[in-house]
Amino acid sequence: MRVVLDTNIIVSGLNFPGNERLVLELALRGRFELYLSTFILEEAAGVLTRKFGWDEERSSQALRALGNAGTVIYPRRLPEVIEGGHPDNRILECAVEASADYLVTGDRRHLLPYGEHQGTRILNAPRFLSALEG
Repeated sequence: MRVVLDTNIIVSGLNFPGNERLVLELALRGRFELYLSTFILEEAAGVLTRKFGWDEERSSQALRALGNAGTVIYPRRLPEVIEGGHPDNRILECAVEASADYLVTGDRRHLLPYGEHQGTRILNAPRFLSALEG
């Protein structure tokens, strides 16, 4: 099973207990094939530093572990799905390039409403965990 994690899942999982952290732990244990892009990793590093006060060494170490648990890909640019040059287009590009079965996100505004994109199911963490059990 191929899975892409949105930046918000990574950041939440690294900072708070809950479903997002469980998804990260399962990724680190190899429960599914994790795919990330340099965009996702760089965006996560920026958020961890700016919003959560992580120093560069701490964020690099956490994201390196995640990158080592998965496959880092370099998706090609695709026509925009979300208008206005929105950064979530980069997340969708990663899912398409990875031929992901799932994109796990907490983004209720831009991504979750789609439900599916080019064969990738778009779910929040609780729904993804349920799908993983089933």
